[in-house]
Amino acid sequence: MLIAEYFKLTDHQAEQFAQLDALYREWNSKINVISRKDIDNLYEHHVLHSLSIAKLIPFRSGSTILDVGTGGGFPGIPLAIMFPECQFVLIDSIGKKIRVASEIAKALDLSNVVCKQERAEEEKNKYDFVVSRAVMPLPDLVKLIRKNISGKQNNAVPNGLVVLKGGELKEELRPFKEAETTPCSHWFKGEWFASKQVIYLPL
Repeated sequence: MLIAEYFKLTDHQAEQFAQLDALYREWNSKINVISRKDIDNLYEHHVLHSLSIAKLIPFRSGSTILDVGTGGGFPGIPLAIMFPECQFVLIDSIGKKIRVASEIAKALDLSNVVCKQERAEEEKNKYDFVVSRAVMPLPDLVKLIRKNISGKQNNAVPNGLVVLKGGELKEELRPFKEAETTPCSHWFKGEWFASKQVIYLPL
């Protein structure tokens, strides 16, 4: 299994990751959260891509993470499988997408996941980290989520924002001198990861 090539998994985690294919195929046939032609690349383009964040920051037990604009549950669900001792809140403004994320979390018995239909500006709670996958330009996202970053530190790296992005990012990153960019190809083989980056911004 692709995930096991890059991560040490418990039997339970391996089983949860293995279930994702059938679950996403079933839900995607009802509510389109992954493009039809991309569903065959679920593990590479969605699950492993989400887990770039786990390579960058191995969240400590008890960490709290907010996934903004989660869609069908990325990066939140793969991260919640990887870090069962952490708490994840997945939000999206589109009800049918959050329903998919919610049903998949339920099917996997992920008791560390809460899914909510809401916009980022409505979320008031504080978290160690906010994660997101190419949801909007970085300056707009930072404006929305700065209020959600907790001042209490739990991890080896300071609390902040971790975003998965592709393409040319120079302009977007210009206002953020302290942002750190790591190519996903640093951890994962394959041409698809060549243009993908993880951006960490302490806040």
